[in-house]
Formats: sequence, structure tokens, C-alpha cells
Amino acid sequence: MGLGTGMTVHPMTLLAIISMACATFLTRATGYMVLGNRELSPRMREVLDAAPGCVLISVIAPHFVSGHPADLLAMALTILAAMRFSLLPTVIIGIASAGILRAIF
Repeated sequence: MGLGTGMTVHPMTLLAIISMACATFLTRATGYMVLGNRELSPRMREVLDAAPGCVLISVIAPHFVSGHPADLLAMALTILAAMRFSLLPTVIIGIASAGILRAIF
């Protein structure tokens, strides 16, 4: 959509997006500064590798308590994808399935 099409962003939505971007940046920058010169144990690496998925779940999980059929089906498809694929394909499948199912239902 181009400019002048009447599309607006609610100020609280914009604030949430900016806040999440700042939190992500600060978390990564602080982690790099604190852990940049240290050798991490395999267990600590696993914990840090799991962190992005945990953050993603905490952001999207509230939407699934709505009981909307499209969201519940998308969640089921995403869970199935997570059992077979890595994080990026799982996120893509989850986003695509939610969009398509919301358009249908």
C-alpha cells in the first residue's frame, strides 16, 4: 500500500513494536558485551539457542486463547511443523497458515 491510502497504525501498536525492537536490541547488545569473550558450555549454548523461541511464544500465545478456529488450526499446524523443522521454517509455516486460515474463516 502506498501513501495516502488511509492506512493508519494505532499509536499503542507502534509503541509496542518499537518497545519490542528496543528490548531485542538491548538484550543482544548486553549479551554480547557480557559474554563476548567467554567460552560457553554446551548447556548454556542450548539455553541461549532456545531463548528466541521462548520469546516468540510469549508474544503470540495470548492470541490463541481467543478460541478463534483459524488461530487454533494455525497453532496446531505450527506445532506439527515445530516437530519436524527448525525455527525459521516453523515461523514461516505458522505465519502463512495463520494468514491463510484467517482469510478462509
